[in-house]
Amino acid sequence: MVFSSLLFMSLYLPISLLIYYIVPQKYRNLVLFLISLFFYAWGEPIYVVLLLFSTVVDFSHGLLLEKYDSNGKMRKLILISSCVINLGLLGFFKYSDFLIMNVNALLGTTIPYLKLALPIGISFYTFQTMSYTIDVFRRQCDVQHNIINFGAYVSMFPQLIAGPIVRYVDVERELNTRKISIDEIAEGIYIFTIGLGKKILLANAIGSLWDTVYSSMLVGQVSILSAWLGILAFAMQLYFDFSGYSDMAIGLGHMFGFKFPENFNHPYLSLSITDFWRRWHISLGTWFKEYVYIPLGGNRKGKAMWLRNVFIVWFLTGLWHGAAWNFIGWGLYFGVLLSIEKVFLLKYLKQMPVVVQWGYTFLAVIISWCFFATANITESFAYISNLFSGPLVDTAGLYQLSNYGVLFAILVIANLPVIAYLEKHLSEKAYAVFKIVYIIVVLVISSAYIVTSGYNPFLYFRF
Repeated sequence: MVFSSLLFMSLYLPISLLIYYIVPQKYRNLVLFLISLFFYAWGEPIYVVLLLFSTVVDFSHGLLLEKYDSNGKMRKLILISSCVINLGLLGFFKYSDFLIMNVNALLGTTIPYLKLALPIGISFYTFQTMSYTIDVFRRQCDVQHNIINFGAYVSMFPQLIAGPIVRYVDVERELNTRKISIDEIAEGIYIFTIGLGKKILLANAIGSLWDTVYSSMLVGQVSILSAWLGILAFAMQLYFDFSGYSDMAIGLGHMFGFKFPENFNHPYLSLSITDFWRRWHISLGTWFKEYVYIPLGGNRKGKAMWLRNVFIVWFLTGLWHGAAWNFIGWGLYFGVLLSIEKVFLLKYLKQMPVVVQWGYTFLAVIISWCFFATANITESFAYISNLFSGPLVDTAGLYQLSNYGVLFAILVIANLPVIAYLEKHLSEKAYAVFKIVYIIVVLVISSAYIVTSGYNPFLYFRF
């Protein structure tokens, strides 16, 4: 079940909210826990057991850390146990076949693949449960003694399957006590609708162009024009798909009394790669910074160790996104660019005209998506090559440009902080009217699109 489906919007969400609002506040975490398990079981009836196991593991480890509060050695062993179990499960389900493939290629063996189905959202909820145990170990949050409350945090359906990655410390207070107001619910509906519009009206609309170009490239070289249109289409689809889903999750959080962290902040307006990664998938960057980069020493132990830490983080970031060399290549690509910027490029870049800063960043990001969009590292380099070699234009490219030109113009505008501008410059009453009209129009058009179109993918389910 996805948020951008009529089943979710017309049945699951209204019924869930009705039950949630009418029960006494002390039972709301129980209701949230149960409806979240139902939501997950709808798509993963077997792997809901794995989700519950992860919940019990980290809840128990939190209690053990409290029990051995004065025993530093035991606390470290408990933390290691939690990390090994969590990462072991993630590694087994997500990376087993990748490991087998590389062992077979390296040693000439024929170990059979396990062909395990990837549990939806395992990359997200594993990082979330680990954040709890690590923060309890650091004494940055209190131990949760109610397993229902903890289960509600782990399984909370708005952000369970695709983030944002919500650390326990981000919602600790709200998990234990929260108040829901009409204003918060209205704001939640508005933010949800913004995300729905991004997903249905923008991401889905441009996604078909990427599918067309990519399919053509698999059977032969496309023109340079088509290659650029294709990867630009993918860049826009990925952003509006994922940021739209994050907005929907944040909006749903408001409806249930939670304020989830922002996950995207107009990343395609970035003026450096460093700036881009402050704006793109913010919750993931924060997680790696807090739980990998800083514990490794960050930039405090000299340039050589700092570069090592950067490449470890970006190797793991790429690997987190997928069990394939193209994802690892994607991560290391950003590791190289960030290192170059930090060592010398950034200070010179800031002295250049804004358009040069933006052009460099946007080009670098677009090239990175060639690793992200393709099925393997060979295809990635083939697509990058196609961006700069081959026939300049062809009839297919010209047709695509004419057919999608207006949509690209709309996407450019949608990348700008238009809503923030309206909020700042409209009167409070005018902005309130705008929000109501926006909600109605987007809901009606999106619902019609969902009914009439069978194309409604969600890219981040892959991860």
